[in-house]
Amino acid sequence: MKNFVQNERFIKVLFIFLAALCLSPFISSPAALLIGFMMAVFFGNPFEKSLHRYIHLLLQISIVGLGFGLKLNEALEAGKSGFMLTVISISAVMTLGYFAGKYFKLERPLSFLISVGTAICGGSAIAATSPIIKPEAKQISLALAIVFTLNSIALFLYPAIGHLLSLSQEQFGLWCAIGIHDTSSVVGAAGKYGNEALKTATTVKIARALWIIPVSMVTMFIFKNKASKIKIPWFIGYFVMAILLNTYVPIKGISTIISFAAKSGLNLTLFLIGSTLSVQALKGIGLKPLLFAVLLWAFVSMGSLLCILYMK
Repeated sequence: MKNFVQNERFIKVLFIFLAALCLSPFISSPAALLIGFMMAVFFGNPFEKSLHRYIHLLLQISIVGLGFGLKLNEALEAGKSGFMLTVISISAVMTLGYFAGKYFKLERPLSFLISVGTAICGGSAIAATSPIIKPEAKQISLALAIVFTLNSIALFLYPAIGHLLSLSQEQFGLWCAIGIHDTSSVVGAAGKYGNEALKTATTVKIARALWIIPVSMVTMFIFKNKASKIKIPWFIGYFVMAILLNTYVPIKGISTIISFAAKSGLNLTLFLIGSTLSVQALKGIGLKPLLFAVLLWAFVSMGSLLCILYMK
């Protein structure tokens, strides 16, 4: 019993130490995710049950903090460049998801959750539409596991491809915002590529997240559930306020500190996400749902990349 308590205490101390390490500037975003995953594989996650709510909150706070690193003209320019690509990609992914879901004979709620997660903003979109379509808990968990797994791969794969194709900072930031599911991985991959890529990716992805609202309204119509409430991502408003403050109020020194802290917060978020992934959860992903998700992800990744290269 004593040894068990000591082991449990050691694991908790190790987890906290690694989390603190990921806050340092010496650990990159992909490394933070990998450290979290290794922690889960070899030692387990001693705080797993209580982490999910804090991951979501920390991500939102960090995104708002990144707003202090942007000027209004930069945000408007980035949002304008990504608007049409956002509209086209969301429409195309949701349409392909509908027909591919039928082809793979997936349960309708599961195929819809994976489609909306791929089309808009990963786990946030899945969380927003779940109360409307009322899927089984297993279907939500499966959709989240698949999305987070592909996000993890994208965090390593996208920067390598970006450098291989010599994409500019703006091109890479735009590609990340369109092709990667979750905001945390979008910002992580773009931040690794460069500061300008980070600015473009954050702005376009936040603008993309607003599509949760119209898509949720359409979802209510499709699943005929008028009693459901739409979850509005209010933190986006705070992100805009941060940009306005940084643009019109002379707080350059404070803005730099907040922006740096926000990047560290995102690294910690990725560590926490990695620590919730386990080999057991990955083994639970069926072949058909995985192939379906990979098809959608490959479609939006390659399609958006070709469009961006064509726009060059």
